[in-house]
Amino acid sequence: MTWNPEHDVRGPLEVVCDESGSDGENLTGGNTDVFAHGSVSLPVEVAAAYVQEVRDRIRSPATEYKAGHLLREKHRAVLEWLLSPSGPLDGHAHVHLTEKAYFVVNRAVDLLLGDGTEALALYGEDRPAVGAERWRTFLGAANRLLRVRLDGAADGAVDGFFRAVDDLRCARPRTEILERLATTRPRADAYRARLLEGPPLVPVLNPLLPAIVHTVAHWSAGGRTVRVVHDRQNMLTEQRIAWIEEQTVRAGVGFGGMELVQARWDPRVQLADFLAGIARKIASDVLNGHVDPALVALLRPYVGRTSVWGDERSWAVLSPGPVKGVASALSADINFAV
Repeated sequence: MTWNPEHDVRGPLEVVCDESGSDGENLTGGNTDVFAHGSVSLPVEVAAAYVQEVRDRIRSPATEYKAGHLLREKHRAVLEWLLSPSGPLDGHAHVHLTEKAYFVVNRAVDLLLGDGTEALALYGEDRPAVGAERWRTFLGAANRLLRVRLDGAADGAVDGFFRAVDDLRCARPRTEILERLATTRPRADAYRARLLEGPPLVPVLNPLLPAIVHTVAHWSAGGRTVRVVHDRQNMLTEQRIAWIEEQTVRAGVGFGGMELVQARWDPRVQLADFLAGIARKIASDVLNGHVDPALVALLRPYVGRTSVWGDERSWAVLSPGPVKGVASALSADINFAV
């Protein structure tokens, strides 16, 4: 079965989404180091036929198929078919990737210096120079500084972060961005103080909301209005969906609203789940130096150019363009006047 999106160009373009790799606010010590947001644009009946073909090829008794089924070596042929130029997703799917460690650095730099784009220089130049242990300590401290849930004393996260910054400064003396970060204690204190008043509408460390904005922007190229159908997520409240709409309006992107559905009842969500899970695993492998050339070549056409990624070596494998680090749609202090 094939389908050409040009067959129906009337009205909003319906895009169906799911994610893979969510670890809540624990971005530097969770189970995954990549977050992936997959999206597909296919009619329900076409998606259902493709999902059934996956089931017929794999022949697992599982009630609901997940990306893990396709990632098993014995089902390699099915995986390659799914991603191939002659497969069901070609031209009808997209995946937005987030390198979690870089996302944390980007959010911290944006909060404290007011410009997240400066994080790319810190991430690219200072990370290898300071040593793996120092860098891991800094990442963990930045994660604790930004997370909504407080661990221990209210000011403990702030103290820990600036100790980690000082440690990096010892390893890389006279580095401009580190020197500037060292002077931002008042902004960090103000951020933590505001968290005590109540959780923000948009958690700084959640990559899902900006990923949806990037996804809508991708599919709206050419001026189409995009209506999103998304797997149910507790994060996607009415207020946050309204925030997504506000962000798309600011970017000049047509957003036609969002509907939340249960994955098992919509085969399009299952295809988006396949893509997100597969992309997360392949991208994570590449990030950690394990490259499967055939799978990377199949995935590359789906990877969004505005993915939030800071590691130049792995991005050169995943995408033909140079690493841009692309700041997420939201500002880290959007909820606060600090």
